[in-house]
Amino acid sequence: MGNRKGDWMQTFTGKKFWPLDPRSDDVDIKDIAHSLALTCRFNGQCNLFYSVAQHSVFVSRLVTPSQALAALLHDSTEAYLGDIIRPIKLYLPEFKDIENNLEKAIFQHFSIRNYDKKEIVHADNIALYTEMRDVMGEPPEIWKGFKDYLHLLQKQKIIPLGFKESENLFLERYNELKS
Repeated sequence: MGNRKGDWMQTFTGKKFWPLDPRSDDVDIKDIAHSLALTCRFNGQCNLFYSVAQHSVFVSRLVTPSQALAALLHDSTEAYLGDIIRPIKLYLPEFKDIENNLEKAIFQHFSIRNYDKKEIVHADNIALYTEMRDVMGEPPEIWKGFKDYLHLLQKQKIIPLGFKESENLFLERYNELKS
């Protein structure tokens, strides 16, 4: 294998994974699904546990079919790096570089070449504000950008799933998109 940058972590499936030196062959959908299903949105600051896996499935259903797999995997780096909330991530440019490098390896693994980041970010924001409405407490003030998305919020209320249900939902969506 040769020298790898940084140290490795053990994944759910028992593999070694180097977050600072990711390779496409090291990526596993089971590791991603499991980790995202156990990762709570909003840094756990919501009324009920709501997983990144369930969020990812939600986002994948808000985009055009050609973007659905990329949307499903848009937060997949969090399976290997953890989640850093938006207000903090803006001040961590080195972390963003690590995250972008890992996303390239993940997208290469799943043969995602052409994706519309703008469309996925738009869908992610629709999901964010819908989730805010359904799984967060009453905000102390209106979130920045919320009014711009108010007319786009999904009508159906989000019902948070348990981690195992979220993991299964994520894998089912992945299999549906890969077939």
